[in-house]
Amino acid sequence: MSYQKRTAALASVAALAGSAVFMAAPAARADVVDVNYKCETPIGVKTAVSPIDIKGVKSGSGYQLTMSWQKGVSSSPVELGKGAMSPSATIKLGGADSGTVSVSGPANAAAIPANTPIKINDLTGTYTPKASGKVTFTAAVLTIKALGTTTTCTPTNSPGPSLTLDVTAAGGSSGSSGSTGSSGSTGSSGTGTDSGGTLPKTGPDDSVVALGTLGGTVLLAGAAGTLWLTRRNQTARARR
Repeated sequence: MSYQKRTAALASVAALAGSAVFMAAPAARADVVDVNYKCETPIGVKTAVSPIDIKGVKSGSGYQLTMSWQKGVSSSPVELGKGAMSPSATIKLGGADSGTVSVSGPANAAAIPANTPIKINDLTGTYTPKASGKVTFTAAVLTIKALGTTTTCTPTNSPGPSLTLDVTAAGGSSGSSGSTGSSGSTGSSGTGTDSGGTLPKTGPDDSVVALGTLGGTVLLAGAAGTLWLTRRNQTARARR
């Protein structure tokens, strides 16, 4: 096999291996998780189970989260007219980040008959990473407000995460905004100031200046050597 063919074959194998590694380590994972809710209602305790789906879409420096219920939860002893029910919820963060994200959605677009499971519309919210790494998103408390009353539904089965994302905090750091050093104030990059109060110059411009100086020195040295050799030859010819 020729050198060119061997090189092409090795490049193809490397590309396939890289693709396999990439496919084996997905940046996001979503699961539909059953959540057992215990709802404290104005007329007593009710229970319900609903599969919960959470999706995350990159939006600027954060993620747009959408939380969906596949079955209704709780119920009302009286009909809830159009726009009478307002839902909201929290999503618990885990893994590299902690805390909760609030999500909310529109009121019911149609009347909900009495004593029927209340279908929750999709709820949305924004998550901005405070740390980098794999973050999990798990259904937490659901709140339903209707006709001047509030129903609070809490998971009782310790559900697993409905979504896992590999996120990066703003600035690519672990969430710190910077620090102050003894030589001056530093930003997220950790670069300080010199004693004159100006940033030290580094980078390609300095390299160009240095190379230019070196080239000028070599050029002057070459010219001086040529002049010395010329004068020496002239002196030698005069002595003859």
